[in-house]
Amino acid sequence: MSVAQKSVTSPSPWLLLVFSLPRKGASLRVSVWRKLQRYGSLLGNSGYLLPNDAPNREKFEWLAATIRSARGDASVVAVQSIDNCVTPQLKNRFSEARAEDYRELLSEAEAARSSKVPPTQIARFRQRFQEIAAIDFFGSPLRDQVERAVTELNAPGNPGPDMMKASLGAFQGRIWVTRPRPGIDRVMSAWLIRKYIDRRARFSFAVEQEKPKNAVPFDMYEGGFGHRGEDCTFETLTKAFRIREKIVQVMGQIVHDADLFDEKFGRKEGFGIDEVMKGWARQGISDAELLERGMELAEGIYQSLCKR
Repeated sequence: MSVAQKSVTSPSPWLLLVFSLPRKGASLRVSVWRKLQRYGSLLGNSGYLLPNDAPNREKFEWLAATIRSARGDASVVAVQSIDNCVTPQLKNRFSEARAEDYRELLSEAEAARSSKVPPTQIARFRQRFQEIAAIDFFGSPLRDQVERAVTELNAPGNPGPDMMKASLGAFQGRIWVTRPRPGIDRVMSAWLIRKYIDRRARFSFAVEQEKPKNAVPFDMYEGGFGHRGEDCTFETLTKAFRIREKIVQVMGQIVHDADLFDEKFGRKEGFGIDEVMKGWARQGISDAELLERGMELAEGIYQSLCKR
C-alpha cells in the first residue's frame, strides 16, 4: 500500500520516516539501514525517528526519495507525540544510544593510551568522535569525557612522528589527492596548497586504497600531509612548508576549531563555513566543483581578513 507523503513544515518536535522496501532489494535494505544508523535515528513502532530540524528533515527526505526511486514506498511525517513514549522518554532513548557509542569509543581511546598511537589511528578516533557528536542531539554527559580522552592521545607524552620540513621545489606541478566530499579542512588546505605551495596543483579524489601513484596525499588517513599531534591538516601544511603569514595563521585557527571541535582558539567562523560546505554537498555537485567552490570561499575569507 502506498503511503502519501505529508508536509514536514510544522513545528512538531519529531520526524518519522515510514517506508517499505521492494522484496528484491537486499543491497538497498543494507544501504538504508546503514544510513539510518549514521543519522542516529531510533526505531519506533511504525518507523524511524529523528528530532525535527532542517538537517534531519533533509536527510530523511533524500532517503525517502531514494527508496521511492527503487520502487519502494516512503513518507516523512512530522509527529507531535508518540502515544506510548512521551517526549522525555524519547530524549532519554536518544541519549542512551549515544552514551553507548561514547562508552565504546572511550574504552578504545583509554586502551590506546598505554601504547604509542600512530597519527592515522588518532585521526580515526577523532573522526569517530565527530560522527557521534554530530548525532548527539541532546548532549550526552559523556561527551566531554570522551573528547578529553581523545585529545589526550595527542598530548606531549604521546607524540606523533617528527614534523617533516618539506621543500617547495619537490612539490611543484603535482597531483594532490584527498578523500571524496571535502569539508572545511580539505578545501582550506587545497586553497593553501594552490596559493602558497604549488600554484599548478591539480586535485583528485580517492578512497584510501585507491590513491593514484605519485600523487601527494593530504587529509588522508595514511601518508602525506594530514592530522599530526594536535594539528589539523591545514596547520600541518603551514608548519611543514614554513608559511608564517599572520592571516594564514588566523585561518588555521578557524579551520582547527571547526574541524577538531576542541575550542582551542575560540574561533566560531569555521562552523558557518562547514555548514555551507555541507549544504553544497547535499546539492549533489561533483567533488571537483565542491572543492573549487570551497577554495573560492577560502579566498574570500582571506581577503576579508586582509582588510581588518
